[in-house]
Amino acid sequence: MTYFWYQLRRNPLMLLGLLILLAVGLAVGLAGWVAPYDPEQINLVQRLAAPSAQHWFGTDEVGRDIFSRVLYGGQQSIGVGLFVAGCASVTGAIIGCFSGILGGRIDGLIMRSMDVVLSVPSLVLIMALAAALGPSLFNAMLAITLVRIPFYVRLARGQTLSIREMAYVQAAWTFGASRRHVVSWHVVRNAASPIVVQATLDVGGAILMAAALGFIGLGAQQPTAEWGAMVATGRNFLLDQWWYTVTPGCAILVTALACNLVGDGVRDLLDPKSRVK
Repeated sequence: MTYFWYQLRRNPLMLLGLLILLAVGLAVGLAGWVAPYDPEQINLVQRLAAPSAQHWFGTDEVGRDIFSRVLYGGQQSIGVGLFVAGCASVTGAIIGCFSGILGGRIDGLIMRSMDVVLSVPSLVLIMALAAALGPSLFNAMLAITLVRIPFYVRLARGQTLSIREMAYVQAAWTFGASRRHVVSWHVVRNAASPIVVQATLDVGGAILMAAALGFIGLGAQQPTAEWGAMVATGRNFLLDQWWYTVTPGCAILVTALACNLVGDGVRDLLDPKSRVK
């Protein structure tokens, strides 16, 4: 813990990212107590009202409080990022580690399958999967997760091919350790560092991807509050009611930037060659 705080003090950008994520996480997590209005409460008398003491971020086209919707929308957007990073990293790490240990035809079959997925631009494939599954937030999360898994498979396999030649792994084989034991006790634990770094960086990327799907109508549907969907609706009023688009857009920007700052800091902590001098 002392080493962690020492490195954290030497990396102010990571500290800034952590503080931003802490503030955003608290605001979003306590939205039920922080939000001044129901995010789905319609008030046509106050439609498209400018930011004021009553409505900090203004209101939308049906009079819903945008500040409240940004807070509740954060639960959806950040939840997507955590879900995608967690599921894709765990699934990809398991597949990649076993692929590297097994080798042979099984390894070749797995990697060629991953190459097929990676040969298609990620955004195009995600949009195709989301459209095929149907427009919803859960289907958007599933599509992003499926497309991100191959990146972790290749990363975990590369680490496994290096680790399996280590002396302690060869010793485990000599003493009759099973493949499952070697993967769980030796390979996964030693290959975890780059996977954790990639997962941390992917949280911000998944938030942006979910926002993009919401923007084109393949993510969260009305009346659910979600940052990308709010930006998509607000663009119709951008010239006169700029706050409608700018506020959720800034929320996406700040959160994704903070995730990337933390991801870079985690990389510095776990990689001795890239630590802050």
